[in-house]
Amino acid sequence: MQTQAAPIFHNNLDLQKLVQEWKAQGYRWVFTNGCFDLLHPGHLRVLREAAAQGDRLVVALNSDTSVRGLKGPHRPVQDENARAEVLASLVWVDAVVLFGQETPGDLIRLLVPDVLVKGGDYSVETMVGADTVQQAGGRVHLVSLLPGHSTTALTGRFQEPS
Repeated sequence: MQTQAAPIFHNNLDLQKLVQEWKAQGYRWVFTNGCFDLLHPGHLRVLREAAAQGDRLVVALNSDTSVRGLKGPHRPVQDENARAEVLASLVWVDAVVLFGQETPGDLIRLLVPDVLVKGGDYSVETMVGADTVQQAGGRVHLVSLLPGHSTTALTGRFQEPS
């Protein structure tokens, strides 16, 4: 069991070195990504199931700028450093990397994970990077959604009158 927080990378090349070490040691590594703004049971389900798909788990985290572009000017609720620290503290997570693009496509093409995991609101056809992973002999895994749990729904509750 992990006893310290996973490393947080701001540099893709440093993460690439770590992934290459894992591969040399024979580890299968898994990649998932998201905003992870307000961590909720749906996020935990994805992370737990992602970790179960291999030996090491990398979580790519949308930067604050990226989240604003995807979710609007009032998001993220927590800044990227706070979100990264929370993720890095989870026992299932072996590394966190921040990315500033709308999608992690460039990162997936650079690292080529063994397994790519996303929530069930995606399909293999709509999942960024699925083609890269499958062409390299890897696989894609979809995690069923946990109904009633989303950050958008949570933040909407903050704005509802009591």
